[in-house]
Amino acid sequence: MEKLKETDSYFDDCLPQPDSVDGCKGGADKKRRRLTQKNLFQLWGLENPNLDLRPSTATSLASRKNQQRLCPFYKRIPRTPFTVDAFCYGSVKGCSAYFLSHFHADHYIGLTKGWSHGPIYCTNLTARLLRICLYVSPSFICPLELGTEYSLNGIKITMLDANHCPGAALIHFRLPNGQCYLHTGDFRASKLMQAYPVLASQRINILYLDTTYCNPKYRFPSKEDVLEFVVGVTRRYLNNHPKTIVVVGAYSIGKEHVYSAISKALGVKIYANASRRRILRSFGWVGISENLSTNGKDTPLHILPISSLRFEILQRYLASQDGQYTSMLSFRPTGWTYSETIGENLNLIKPTSKGNITIYGVPYSEHSNFIELQEFVQFLRPEKIIPTVNVGNAVNRGKMQSYFQQWLKA
Repeated sequence: MEKLKETDSYFDDCLPQPDSVDGCKGGADKKRRRLTQKNLFQLWGLENPNLDLRPSTATSLASRKNQQRLCPFYKRIPRTPFTVDAFCYGSVKGCSAYFLSHFHADHYIGLTKGWSHGPIYCTNLTARLLRICLYVSPSFICPLELGTEYSLNGIKITMLDANHCPGAALIHFRLPNGQCYLHTGDFRASKLMQAYPVLASQRINILYLDTTYCNPKYRFPSKEDVLEFVVGVTRRYLNNHPKTIVVVGAYSIGKEHVYSAISKALGVKIYANASRRRILRSFGWVGISENLSTNGKDTPLHILPISSLRFEILQRYLASQDGQYTSMLSFRPTGWTYSETIGENLNLIKPTSKGNITIYGVPYSEHSNFIELQEFVQFLRPEKIIPTVNVGNAVNRGKMQSYFQQWLKA
């Protein structure tokens, strides 16, 4: 959940538009952009890009507001009755199975306890979260084991660990004609994925790729290096300021390894509110469940929403500790804190401080950096790549497609 996801305007600027003035430079530029986008559609195997992308331009604004949103092509799996992360479109025409890649709000939006449009296929852990957090009826939830091949409508389906948040999966589809599609959802590519049998043995025809950081400037370090840095900073800070409360910002799902690493290194428990404790216990992870504390005064390690890591909020939180702590060290772990100047030299990170509160922005990301995306694509060598993030304008789409072409030529 580190980025702005798909919007209704995904293809607004690549659909044919009338030139404002025939023969003028603006008109020529628009024609050139349309040709470029037409080539991209052909590359993606789409002959009619207008199909199912948005209501007709002749439709009145009032009618469009009342009209159900149409599911875009990049959430449909070709030649199947399946969609991925398409819950906000309600009942999708022709869809008999709805796949959920992981339990982040920008992917499950539209899912509520009243969901009744069809079966939801996801991993076991995600299935538990659907029940305990959204109260989705179990009759619609179809949990799938990671690494196990299933057959649905004659199509072979395998869920693979996405190295993202708990329960996140890459979804592999193998059609009866031998065509294979891989939808990454959100993921952080790693060399371990090259050992997944289904990826090592079968050619991917279409890759739906998480392109959150598909930009050469994003070359942030590995998760392991960032965790080592966070633990080191925490140790040194506590040595100098023993009465320090350590706060880690996290999403409702995600960033667990950051505070788990601190907990293990310092031998302290983890305090989180009741809602987060309930979620964490549902994981069944050794090292987490037994180390959760129900009383914040029993441990210096506290977890807060990442959106709460602002000085005024943290100051109030520190004040609420009844003088038990005299200072606060906090971590904001997200790839968006990455700086090209710092690169992989984490020791160059400068925290921000105000009074007795210090905040470290650390480039701990659960999405692939640019190099990891390149290595993943070059390992798979798919026939077609469809980006799923940062595709809101033609310039971004064109740049990413040029990267893909360069990677596959190498």
